[in-house]
Amino acid sequence: MAEPPRRPRELFLAGLAAAYLAAFVSLYLQLPGLYGRDGILPVRRALRPGGRGLRALLGAEPTLLWLCPRAGLAAERGAELLCLLGAAAALGAMLSAALRDCLLLAALHAAYLSLYQVGQVFLYFQWDSLLLEAGFLGVLVAPLRLFRWRSAAWRAHDGVTFWLVRWLLFRLMFASGVVKLTSRCPTWWGLTALTYHYETQCIPTPAAWFAHQLPVWFQKLSVVATYVIEIAVPLLFFAPIRRLRLFAFYCQVLLQVLIILTGNYNFFNALTIVLAFSLLDEEHVAYWLGRSKKKHASSWPPSLLAFLSTLLELAAYALLLYWSVQHFGLEIDWEKKVLESKVAFTYHEFTQWLRTVTLPLVGVGFLSLSWEILSALYRCISVRGCLWKLWALLQWAVFATAAVGVFTVSLVPFTYIDYESNGKLWPGIHHMFNAVERFQVVNSYGLFRRMTGVGGRPEVVLEGSYDKQTWTEIEFMYKPGNVSAAPPLVAPHQPRLDWQMWFAALGHHSSSPWFASFVYRLLQGKKDVIRLVQLDEAKYPFSAQPPTYIRAQLYKYWFTGSAETGEGATRWWRRQHVQEFFPTVSLGDPTLESLLAQHGLKDKAPPKRPATTFLPWLLESIRRLSLPFSGPAVLWSLYLGAASAALLRALGRRPRGGAPPSRHKGPKRGDPVDRGGGEKNGQVRRKEAREAEERGEGRARGAADGEGPRGTKKKK
Repeated sequence: MAEPPRRPRELFLAGLAAAYLAAFVSLYLQLPGLYGRDGILPVRRALRPGGRGLRALLGAEPTLLWLCPRAGLAAERGAELLCLLGAAAALGAMLSAALRDCLLLAALHAAYLSLYQVGQVFLYFQWDSLLLEAGFLGVLVAPLRLFRWRSAAWRAHDGVTFWLVRWLLFRLMFASGVVKLTSRCPTWWGLTALTYHYETQCIPTPAAWFAHQLPVWFQKLSVVATYVIEIAVPLLFFAPIRRLRLFAFYCQVLLQVLIILTGNYNFFNALTIVLAFSLLDEEHVAYWLGRSKKKHASSWPPSLLAFLSTLLELAAYALLLYWSVQHFGLEIDWEKKVLESKVAFTYHEFTQWLRTVTLPLVGVGFLSLSWEILSALYRCISVRGCLWKLWALLQWAVFATAAVGVFTVSLVPFTYIDYESNGKLWPGIHHMFNAVERFQVVNSYGLFRRMTGVGGRPEVVLEGSYDKQTWTEIEFMYKPGNVSAAPPLVAPHQPRLDWQMWFAALGHHSSSPWFASFVYRLLQGKKDVIRLVQLDEAKYPFSAQPPTYIRAQLYKYWFTGSAETGEGATRWWRRQHVQEFFPTVSLGDPTLESLLAQHGLKDKAPPKRPATTFLPWLLESIRRLSLPFSGPAVLWSLYLGAASAALLRALGRRPRGGAPPSRHKGPKRGDPVDRGGGEKNGQVRRKEAREAEERGEGRARGAADGEGPRGTKKKK
């Protein structure tokens, strides 16, 4: 059997910890303005006991913040504590493999789920759900190390739980590709979506401006490549040929890296790459690290199995190319020297195809999972020692049952792509999904379903005034405003207010009830909310005194063209006023008061608790220290610090003085000493290691007595 993927598992767990770190730190820096006592949507709005007991509260809304009153903490302080503890635990898991433990990951999942439950509209993004689902799988994948220090052995059942990560990646990518076509969005069907995407996404990067200038034929070809990578390539995730899985891995990484370069999507794309580590094997990661043990010796003639494997691989590539050419009308226009493309199928044909393949894809997934379960059973049976074999079989039964359960429940959100297939599922599966839905164990996905801003990017611009005559624009740190300001680099930080401003611009202000509360806090001059807009007070035009009046205007924004000259050549954007978005209001204005009362946004804040005990004092001190720093600066400082620590650790492990490696031959891969892992108990492994060490010492003594030339080979 293939060598167990220990290193891909470690990459996944370390990457998951890095995503958790970004999520916790980014949210912590924005907590006071979003959820504080005087924030836009105070956390107390989501925590209303209504006379229910603690057990009923946890059952309805599973969040640890229900325990804050018993700990003598305000709810917003409890949220800060969860963020700090989560960030510290995630940083520790990044730095130390010993902390990548299932118990620690369970704590991280519980902390983020607690924040998600009270996050309201600012935390309802697909990547938050993806992090929670990936975090739950991390609990199943990670070993139990805290009680058995340095125990990093691969357990016989680990391949089963690690397969669930691959299934999550498949559901994410396949659904994201399918919904683009089922939405009937004309830009996706006309292959012109990317001619709008770069300038209409929430927070573009400077590279997005340059990508927007690419010719239309290349943009359309890029949409075709997106369809291929998101719909066709994920089928290779379950291929029995490793080179096909590696091809699928690099396709996914390529797509995510291009999105990272052109858009600020916080930790989402990096987390998707982390999920793609489930497609790797031990040998390939060892090749990355320069530690590959496999000797690529060419043999001729090749074995029948190798020949058939190569033939199937070439057939898969040929079929993928043929499918792309046929269904997207790829044709070279020699006169224009371009590659033309168009969708060569209808909506009805696509939905019929989707209805035909949805349940068979479920069958493919089930067969792939069954193979992993049977392989794990074989490894359990191969364990030496009766008691150890029984223990391995017991673990296998528990985790195989858990994997089948997670796979079964995930069929409900997966089949949302075709409601007819969803209706064919056994009703019991729907009941199981409804029972665990609030825990975010499995979720449905579908990114970039429709392309917005086809007629220009809608953007809300806030204006403040003291006299209703002279109006001054309030510029945000990250979202477009000033036409001469370059798009920022924000990821992996997510400015959640800027993101919601982007959504608010797509409709009427009544569709975004939080907007009235935001305006109300600016009129009050609340510092925590102002820091969400501008961290530097010098750049906020009303830092000395809050504005008397505030209004909001709706504009349409476009990227400038590369051919523009004169004054337009120094600008990144051009814009045009459309209409008023929010009427002119002031404190006490009937319109504003009515909106606040309508949505329950003007409740009286409870009296602030003095920081007399140690924990509230500590939380307040850490908050004061963090005030001057921006999200990207804090996150990249932590990541660079972690990378430096890892580099120093790696350098410290290198042998000093250039000591030559031992000349005696070690055990070959596949021998008992190397196979080790979770298939043998610790006593057997230690005994075999001692025997191998003694054999090596004996050969070394023989070489010293003059027997070396017969037992060693000269280096060539």
